[in-house]
Amino acid sequence: MSPSPDSATTSRSPAASGNGRWQPVGLGQAKITGGFWAPRQTRNGESAIPSGQDQLETAGNLQNLRLAAGIGEGEAIGPVFADSDVYKWLEAAAWEYGRNPNEDLLKRQRELTAIVAAAQREDGYLDSVVQLRYGDEGRYKQLVWSHEHYCAGHLIQAAVAQVRCTGDRELLDVAIKIADHLVATFGDDKTVDVDGHPVIEMALVELYRETGTAAYLDLAKWFVEARGHGIIKEHGHEPTYFSDRLPVREATTVEGHSVRAVYLAAGAADVALETGDTELLDALKTQFDHMWSTKTYITGGLGARWEGEAFGDEYELPPDRAYAETCAAIGGIQWAWRMLIATGDAFYADAIERMLYNGFLAGVSLKGTEYFYVNALQLRGAAHADTGRSPMHGRRGWFDCACCPPNIMRTLASLDGYLASSSDDAVQIHQYAAGTLTVGDATLTVETAYPWDGAVRITVDGSVAVELRIPAWAEGATVNGKPVEAGTYARVEANEIDLQLPMAARVIAADPRVDAVRGCVALERGPLVYAVEQADQQANVDDLHLLPEASVAASHDDGLLDGVTVLTTRGRIGTGHHGGWPFTPEAADQVGDEVDVVAVPYYAWANREIGAMRVWLPRA
Repeated sequence: MSPSPDSATTSRSPAASGNGRWQPVGLGQAKITGGFWAPRQTRNGESAIPSGQDQLETAGNLQNLRLAAGIGEGEAIGPVFADSDVYKWLEAAAWEYGRNPNEDLLKRQRELTAIVAAAQREDGYLDSVVQLRYGDEGRYKQLVWSHEHYCAGHLIQAAVAQVRCTGDRELLDVAIKIADHLVATFGDDKTVDVDGHPVIEMALVELYRETGTAAYLDLAKWFVEARGHGIIKEHGHEPTYFSDRLPVREATTVEGHSVRAVYLAAGAADVALETGDTELLDALKTQFDHMWSTKTYITGGLGARWEGEAFGDEYELPPDRAYAETCAAIGGIQWAWRMLIATGDAFYADAIERMLYNGFLAGVSLKGTEYFYVNALQLRGAAHADTGRSPMHGRRGWFDCACCPPNIMRTLASLDGYLASSSDDAVQIHQYAAGTLTVGDATLTVETAYPWDGAVRITVDGSVAVELRIPAWAEGATVNGKPVEAGTYARVEANEIDLQLPMAARVIAADPRVDAVRGCVALERGPLVYAVEQADQQANVDDLHLLPEASVAASHDDGLLDGVTVLTTRGRIGTGHHGGWPFTPEAADQVGDEVDVVAVPYYAWANREIGAMRVWLPRA
């Protein structure tokens, strides 16, 4: 008989520290049952995850592990981090099994896990590409680029998810062996080196939570503290890209490769939680706040530069050149979640919501099986050369660098865990989704059509106080008819709770310090950022200017883009000047015709055709 999620451990995930302000709910206690997110999770489980294994087979990732296990013939296929995509898939499969047990999925996990276990060396080392290309003598020789710790980190995360969701220990045994190998190999009196791509820090802390082995937490702390002391520079590399220019606790902002930066920060937050290091946590608060106020797109997208997939300078946020990698949004959500649990500050839950509905969700198609690696906020029709990642070519079923698809899969499969938390005397609801929440003897049933409708009704069966996040954008919100303060949590003790979030459309002015969009505005409604897509317009998107005085109307269309609320306002078709020289003031003063301007949620763009799109539009 196969184990069920109920037979797994009661470990909490992610970020299970007892030192935070709140505790994440246990496995299976929060369940999305309907509304906006349920069909997306269903497509992820029924289509994306099974097809993801096929893609890994075609790309050669699984062949690498088979060869390392002594099965088959051939040579290693790149990239160097190929194993990590397999491990993210295994994590996605585990969370999906925990959410919706499926015998076929369990069989797939076990078959793949057996290959991984067979590929591991006796001393615990495991990296199929290094093993096949360089042998044992090649271990950790190029750790800046080899992603050996990065791959190990994703293996550990998959193993923890698997034992929690299925009860199977085989992958956990592999993870423990590789973690013991790392403990024996790295440290002040051993090998002093760090991986060029963080994630091992988060993974080791989570393995510590699962096993209680303090050496894993100690090594995670060592990896966090080792950065910023010249290790990568000594290897001849510029350190900023690797988040290695300054020690973590001395940094005041994020810089360099965006995914590396937020993964490191999330791991540091885990270390701060488990060790009670308030100084480190305060440094991370400063870094997150600076990132959010000066280096984050309105969509929650992170990373302004294609060059180095990196954060830019303060207010360097060009919409058409935005990189905003989907993995960066996922890493941002992971970091914000840990900060939320540590501090209880609604600011982080608001950040999660913005990244989740916009920066993250735009990275996957409505069908759930095509992906964006890069998430631009403007497309003119010829934005970038075809690098295999450009939005101008639409979402794709896979990439040569396929980090984003399985990362999306594991995020959707584990999404229930981000909805709520608990404390000694209350339950906190951070994200609103139709479903159920069970904490102790109390069961909460949530009914809502959010994000289309701001009504959230909660029925409480049992005795527990409920603390509801009131988004910062929700001025005028009420709970059981009484006004509540936006940007905080409203505490309620009642068996019937009626939360009303105002859903009027908002016109958001760009920060004038962002040169590329100075004088422009964007449309929002609820948690959603909107985009103007060519398919809906009477005129060329690039020629549209919004009328400052025009009202914005909202209407729901069940037949459009899987069902969306559409915003309609009025604009004007540019001026008489259409680029080129000479430019004259007389041409600029010419006024075009007024037209309707139709906007759809940003996450839903490029699901019909690939055409011009803008989030920020100039005022007429």
